Amino acid sequence: MFHRIGQFVVSRAWWVIAAWVVAAIAIIGTAPTLTAQTDEAAFLPKHYESIQATVLQEKAFPSSFTPGALALFERTDGGKLDDADQATMNKVVQGLTDKKIPLVETVLPVGPDSVSKDGKYALSMVGIDKTKMQSEEYGDAAKAIREEGAKLVDGTPLKFQLGGQAAMNLDQKDSSALANALIGGGTVVIILLTLWLLFRSPIIALLPILSIFVYSMVANGLIADASKVFGLKSDASMSAILIVVLFGVGTDYFLFLMFRYRERLRAGDDRHDAVVNAVGRVGEAIASAAGAVVVAFAVLVLSSLGMFKALGPSLAIAVAVTALASITLVPAVLAVIPERVLFRRIVEWLRWIGRHVMWLPRARRLAPAAPAVPEGNPSRFLAVLRTRPAGGFPAHWLRESGNARFAAMGSAVSRRPGVAALASGVIMLALALSVVGYQGTFDLAGSSMPKSKESMVVQDKMMTAFSAGAADPSHVYLTTTQDGVKLDTAALDAYAAKLGTVDGVASASLPKNGLSADGTTANFTVLLDDTPASNEAISTISGLRDTAHAAAPAGTKAYVGGITSVYKDINTAMNHDYSLVFPIAALLIMVILGLLLRSVVAPWYLMASVGLGFGATLGATKLVFQNLAGEPGLMFMLPIFIYLFVVAIGTDYNILMIARLREEVREGRTPREAAGEAIKHGGPTVAAAGFILAATFATMLLAGNTLFSEMGFSIAFGIVLAAFVMAMFFTPALTALLGRAAWWPGHGDVAEHGGDAGHGGSAAAAAAHGAPEPAGRH
Repeated sequence: MFHRIGQFVVSRAWWVIAAWVVAAIAIIGTAPTLTAQTDEAAFLPKHYESIQATVLQEKAFPSSFTPGALALFERTDGGKLDDADQATMNKVVQGLTDKKIPLVETVLPVGPDSVSKDGKYALSMVGIDKTKMQSEEYGDAAKAIREEGAKLVDGTPLKFQLGGQAAMNLDQKDSSALANALIGGGTVVIILLTLWLLFRSPIIALLPILSIFVYSMVANGLIADASKVFGLKSDASMSAILIVVLFGVGTDYFLFLMFRYRERLRAGDDRHDAVVNAVGRVGEAIASAAGAVVVAFAVLVLSSLGMFKALGPSLAIAVAVTALASITLVPAVLAVIPERVLFRRIVEWLRWIGRHVMWLPRARRLAPAAPAVPEGNPSRFLAVLRTRPAGGFPAHWLRESGNARFAAMGSAVSRRPGVAALASGVIMLALALSVVGYQGTFDLAGSSMPKSKESMVVQDKMMTAFSAGAADPSHVYLTTTQDGVKLDTAALDAYAAKLGTVDGVASASLPKNGLSADGTTANFTVLLDDTPASNEAISTISGLRDTAHAAAPAGTKAYVGGITSVYKDINTAMNHDYSLVFPIAALLIMVILGLLLRSVVAPWYLMASVGLGFGATLGATKLVFQNLAGEPGLMFMLPIFIYLFVVAIGTDYNILMIARLREEVREGRTPREAAGEAIKHGGPTVAAAGFILAATFATMLLAGNTLFSEMGFSIAFGIVLAAFVMAMFFTPALTALLGRAAWWPGHGDVAEHGGDAGHGGSAAAAAAHGAPEPAGRH
């Protein structure tokens, strides 16, 4: 099938390229804008208590005041606020009110209750139309308030800073734009440098970048369409992850195809035949690799959280489009570029320029002239170049890509597979045991931007100047269960007192406006001792819910709401997802492995190895961020990301190595010899692909925020572990130890296949995984 696809693409190369370009323009031109959610509550299903509390609050208190922004005042000299400062604050409040900023409904004056205990800070709450919370106008309102507030305090000893939800939306948008630019730029630079070092050709280095630019527009447009049609809700990390996945996975697949294309040219094929054969041989490998990744991501639709329901299909679409482009668009481009141009080095380009540009005379002496290519006889040309050690222009790509270091590694594993398996296994096990003590954190908005952002500065100052829980208090809503029956107001004070006895609760009270207009619902404000996003506060919510439910008077029901209650429910949802998503993803990937390898045994130890890699990756990340960097915990979604990327990508590299090992066994080699040959020939490709993919994920460290730093480090480390420990040592060593049993029942007779019967299989394995074919197998 893939051979026929290759023939079609090559015969209609320009039409294929044009189709992709037209599709990219059409899809991106009609796709809706992909917006990011910053409200964690939007990701939870409606049956969770925190969401039910929100629904009740909107019904019982439709006109209740919920500040969209918080204006923080402090003196520039750090001193206490005085009467003159109070007058300035009143002037600012009146000025913001008179400005009539769009969406701003009210700006509350600074009263005595709004001043911190030490008298150094004061708050003014700003009401913004909450129906526009997910629109750009919401952030624009915050920007206008900031600018106007700064003007109004200009020339006074006061500093004006804006925090709250609207300000966080604005800062997160700015931070995401910068992060995407840094990650995208870093990814492109890494791919260009790595491919140039591998092939010494600027055209090859640029080719995947240009191709990915085209089909990434298709992927992003389809993702936006799917999000609109199915109502999927993404978070701020979506765009950055898509950049890394499209460029990282796309470059991996490009390497698979490029290595095989080069091998076919070495064998004497002309350009078009080489492309057809490359697609025919490598297409199955790309499809299998993409299938495992797509399945792993698609399982996220089973998640309880809306962010994962959106992320899973989005990444699956991105990988599917990447795989399709890798066997259609990229081969079409290769088919129209002459190999003399494709493989030309920078020095040859400079020499060519030097012949035509008078102001570069020295470039003419950078390299000897290339021999002419005899028409219709490329093999003769290859033979001529092999006799020129100084190198005509493409001689560098004729050299065998086998590496002495990988040959030595393969020899060591083949001699002592038990030692290799034990050593690599102990390293991963030791790191996996480090996961003990892991803690999750839930401040998604705060972790998605640098701590230096103004909204984050305001949040931190509020937590120190006021009660730690004052930045976002919790609420308990007590409502009657019988229609038309009002609450017994005489029992409300006693109920508030009960709530105040819960460990971790600083205070609980019923405000003056805490009773609904119809008298059926009461809103109790509860301040916690700890920061709303801390694990201590989340534990307090558990006790608060127990007390609120148990102490509710007869005929009433209590709901605990607020952001900390949302975090508590997210924690519960994550535990549900761990028990559902992990095993289903593992099962489906094992099925793919079983069908691909036609073995019952191999999928089990391959999945066990990537499972060990998952534990090692999570343990290493916990050591770096929680133990060394002093973070209170790791972001709650990190284990899901690690599991999916490490399992999917780790499985891909394991498939690459195990398939090559299998073909070497079918050639008549012993399992131990086959392990050595697999590492020798497949190692360079695994190393190149693993390095590029890990480096692209590592660019997320440039974003400067906690979420991307943890995600970038963990996934990059996991991919390095998968490529350089699991695929290079652990898996080949285990397979060598198991011997023929590894292929039961489909390949129990692998040792009986020898001579010519095994040649095609070995060539196919080499082709599928980008490794060079042994001499004489073409």
